[in-house]
Amino acid sequence: MPTIQSFPLPDLGEGLTEADLLTWLVAVGDTIELNQNIAEVETAKAAVELPSPFAGVVLALHVSEGDTVEVGVPIIDIRVGGDSADDAPAPELAAAVADASPAEDSEERVPVLVGYGVAKEGSSRRGGRGTAPVTASPNGQNGKPLAAPPVRKIAKDNAVDLAEVPATGSRGDVTRDDVESYLQGEPTAAEQDPRKRGREERTPIKGVRKHTADAMVRSAFTAPHVTEFVTVDVTETLTLLESLRSSTHFADVRLTPLALVCKAVLVALRSNPSLNSSWDEAAQEIVTKHYVNLGIAAATPRGLMVPNIKDAHELSLVDIARALADLTRTAKEGKSSPADLADGTITITNVGVFGVDAGTPILNPGEAAILCFGSIRRMPWEHEGAIALRSVTTLSLSFDHRLVDGQQGSQFLALVGRLLSTPMDMIALS
Repeated sequence: MPTIQSFPLPDLGEGLTEADLLTWLVAVGDTIELNQNIAEVETAKAAVELPSPFAGVVLALHVSEGDTVEVGVPIIDIRVGGDSADDAPAPELAAAVADASPAEDSEERVPVLVGYGVAKEGSSRRGGRGTAPVTASPNGQNGKPLAAPPVRKIAKDNAVDLAEVPATGSRGDVTRDDVESYLQGEPTAAEQDPRKRGREERTPIKGVRKHTADAMVRSAFTAPHVTEFVTVDVTETLTLLESLRSSTHFADVRLTPLALVCKAVLVALRSNPSLNSSWDEAAQEIVTKHYVNLGIAAATPRGLMVPNIKDAHELSLVDIARALADLTRTAKEGKSSPADLADGTITITNVGVFGVDAGTPILNPGEAAILCFGSIRRMPWEHEGAIALRSVTTLSLSFDHRLVDGQQGSQFLALVGRLLSTPMDMIALS
């Protein structure tokens, strides 16, 4: 006999208590397999796909795309068991699903990463307790155009506002054909006449961007920032880079200047451990890390992320180059996991890829320092007593003055610059 299983939003790690549902990957009536991805959600840390813990037929989707959902709140009902996918659910089970309400939880508690936290009935989060289920028959009571989740996904992928699409569905809903016809049709009057376009566009602050904004404000007003600059000749580093690229050891690796900057930072930290520490306010202690989880700031479609290379101090240059390639690819695809973003100890931000020479970066919360790597330019430079065209870059270092004093920060930055000017020293010290 078939049963109905409700799947609540699970713990996604890092103490996060909610997530935004970005996209449903299934629709009501679909037959799904165990561990098949059913939805993509975005936490304050990253976007992740949710696998189904059940195999069966989707009966109901309780959350709409774009809603914010608390951990522990049911998001989907799945019929498990039965002779075929076409079997109708037992009447008593269907009634149980229709009558079930998360608000009936007598303890009124929402699971979090460690233990439980009490959730108040008056919570203003969308998609929380008491959210009306989204079933096979959209009701449109929330003001949104009627459309099935797959249709909403097509519209979202093509930046189509469903409110502008003429609906031809039997229930007044927008169908796949409606969206495709709209995409192939003529521009709307607003698109043809710039005077009719809206003067403003509002984007909800949520997910990764909200987390980044909160973290940067916290960092700027908690840690006393100091920033120093040094401009260095990196001609010899680029020469070494070209030589290494032709080596068989780097045949299958994309070696970039950033990899050598990473190596220089790791070498410089050995004699400057204060740059790899954190401030424990509760314990009133400075925590010096004897490992380096090297963060790399990455601009992604979801906003700024800082995934880190775990135990980077143990890696060779080849391994660092491979880790950089994997890390940046995963971040740009929006697939960095919460674990990838956690426990960083020091960060590098590469603004040179945007053609920017230097900046005053804000510390990643919980870290003592962040190094900014600017663009490499051919410039007139003094070399061996004469003026010559050389490859020059500017490095800037922001650090937490509670943890790092001016002498320590200056020595570290100067050493990184020297290692990049004379890379043979970096190899000798590695």
